[in-house]
Amino acid sequence: MAKMVKKSPTPLYFAAAVWLVWGLCLPLYRLSDYLLAAGASLLAGVVGKALFPDKTYETPEAPKEAEPRKPETTGDPELDALIAERDKAMREMRRLNDSIPGEKISAQIDHLEEMTRKIISHVVSHPEKLPQIRKFMNYYLPTTLKLLNAYDRMGEAGVEGENIAGTKGRIDAMMDTIVSAFDKQMDALFADEALDIATDITVMENLLKQEGLSNEKPFTANG
Repeated sequence: MAKMVKKSPTPLYFAAAVWLVWGLCLPLYRLSDYLLAAGASLLAGVVGKALFPDKTYETPEAPKEAEPRKPETTGDPELDALIAERDKAMREMRRLNDSIPGEKISAQIDHLEEMTRKIISHVVSHPEKLPQIRKFMNYYLPTTLKLLNAYDRMGEAGVEGENIAGTKGRIDAMMDTIVSAFDKQMDALFADEALDIATDITVMENLLKQEGLSNEKPFTANG
């Protein structure tokens, strides 16, 4: 809440009244007359302020405008361009999802949007993996958006002719494959980590066996 002070005009009225009464009833010929009138006027103003003080009101503060969201930047032009492409693709998927009816395809577009965010965000955090998503960025992602846009336009046509129905049917059938491809692209980004972990596990297992610390029972001739 913001405080606002409303000044009372009454002290001014008191001071002015002194001059009016003085001018009507008392002489104003000499300098001393004016000084006495000024003193009386000042005193009347003080009394008026004491009797009718300024009023303070509390008013709700105006809501602050939300600051525009600053675009995410890394300082690397190539990665910044990748982030911009990610955000643009996600906005377009969101728009298409709002426009295209159907629970199944809506869920599929939601999944594609989430995978797009995860794939590109992972590469932004691990720039060395950028070559692994070149084809994804240059073909799979834009082609997916192209197919969904065509599906959206044909749905808005309001006609279920042979060409429209056939094309929409093919896109519907293709969506499961596209979703699977996006999932596999995300999984492929962890191939190196998976190999490193598998190697670490194998080395540790062998060391534990050599030191007799493994839970596996030692092999005997009797089994």
